[in-house]
Amino acid sequence: MFDAQAVFRCVMMAMARPGLIRTLTVAVKPPGRMAPAAAALALAMCDFESPVWLDDALAADPAVAEFLRFHTGAPIVADPRKASFAFLADGAEMPPLDCFALGSPEYPDRSTTLVIGVDWIDTESGWRLAGPGVNGQTRFSAGPLPHDFLGRLSDNRGLFPRGVDLVFVHGDRVAAIPRSTVVEK
Repeated sequence: MFDAQAVFRCVMMAMARPGLIRTLTVAVKPPGRMAPAAAALALAMCDFESPVWLDDALAADPAVAEFLRFHTGAPIVADPRKASFAFLADGAEMPPLDCFALGSPEYPDRSTTLVIGVDWIDTESGWRLAGPGVNGQTRFSAGPLPHDFLGRLSDNRGLFPRGVDLVFVHGDRVAAIPRSTVVEK
């Protein structure tokens, strides 16, 4: 049986503690290139009121959209600005963050949460994270990502309280960088 509460709790803890890697204890077998953690997050967080955008790699496989529609009722949208959640199989091919809903000053929560599939996530090296939920500083890296990704994160942080939140997934592992996090080289 799928344990949506455990997945929700895991993702919320990842958002509350930026850069900390969490492991999901729930097994989900998604179709195509969708990571198991991404599928579990979709099943726990998406419903008929949360439009979903899929990157080209996921959109190319009709089974992915059918899986999401059947299990969540979430509408699949072509415009990333209309998405509550965006699922990306390949972080290296991520479009600019300002292609997604950034929220408004009155409703910053109406932004897109990106769920980004990567080949690795690590806390031994990489960027320095600071801000809410980070005790002092922590290290975090994920990849592959676009060469200008650090600049994109800086621009996103500059929009706060607007901006997107990022959840990185690899297999059954999850880590997050919320829009409130300061990320430096």
